[in-house]
Amino acid sequence: MQVLRPISEKDFAALKTIAIESGHGFTSLPVDDDLLSSKIARSENSFEKTVGLRTDEGYLFVLEDSKSGEVLGTTAIEAAVGMQTPLYHYHLGKTVHHSRTLNVYNTVDILTMCNDYTGASEICTLFLREPFRQGLAGRFLSRTRFNFMALHAERFSDTVIAEMRGVSDEDGHSPFWQWLQEHFFSIEFPQADHLVGLGDKVFINELMPKYPIYANLLSKKAQAVIGQVHEKTKPALRLLQKEGFEHRGYVDLFDAGPTVESRLHNIKTVRETKRGIARIVSSAELSQAGSETWSVSNCRLADFRATFDTQVRWCGDSRTFKISADIAAALQVCDGEEISGFIL
Repeated sequence: MQVLRPISEKDFAALKTIAIESGHGFTSLPVDDDLLSSKIARSENSFEKTVGLRTDEGYLFVLEDSKSGEVLGTTAIEAAVGMQTPLYHYHLGKTVHHSRTLNVYNTVDILTMCNDYTGASEICTLFLREPFRQGLAGRFLSRTRFNFMALHAERFSDTVIAEMRGVSDEDGHSPFWQWLQEHFFSIEFPQADHLVGLGDKVFINELMPKYPIYANLLSKKAQAVIGQVHEKTKPALRLLQKEGFEHRGYVDLFDAGPTVESRLHNIKTVRETKRGIARIVSSAELSQAGSETWSVSNCRLADFRATFDTQVRWCGDSRTFKISADIAAALQVCDGEEISGFIL
């Protein structure tokens, strides 16, 4: 059985393996021992602390095989981005050049650097190791974050964003960055990408152009990737679009990948999640449950647990979940305890 739980110190080696496997462009998990250790410690502290005003909390989860103990993937939520270190984006807008005298009317796309998402919550760091990408694990990793956010809504903003990985080649070179590098920088994309992952963003404010950039002045290759996602990121984007996330013109400074957003209460998983009482029943009774796969979780914070299985039955009239003893053990819940769930 696959179980999602908060990360702990003992998961350091597994997290480093994931950081290595994730490759270029996955800025939230750079291959740096000190930074990975600090991410784990920060997450443990976030799960334990009492939150008044959202500041710098980060919730990092791992997906574990309950039998072998192997970590299969990871995902995370940032409670409020840009509060400690500025969060920069380009916003793709338009400007009009119009001359009635000359009968000229031109609409031009422009990129303007901004901090418009300061204070928003961000879902991030979703990575499922390649041997485990079959089945529903990826969808479970993505959607269960929203269940957790709904259970603890006071810890998150009503605006939820996701920064999608932009287009780059096998060596980590981005067409968009290559244009910026040629005109404003003297470092390669992987180096800039690595600095951002380490939290070193001073060079952005120092070297990025302060005025809007006319998109039609970029190279054709750079223009072509604005708002486009990396090939490996397309499944994740489709999942978020099904949840109701939309792209509203904000793109990454370095690879021009799109940032998508939604209101927390409008997210499909949040709207469809049920909360009810757990009733532990026999496997024979659950054999009539049907073929639908449910994602179910306890309603705790630091001891949060979630899993998915077909052996779950929702009884709307009594607002109860009938679950097996194995699922109850995975969620660490007793008969009569409140749990939540949604059809995966």
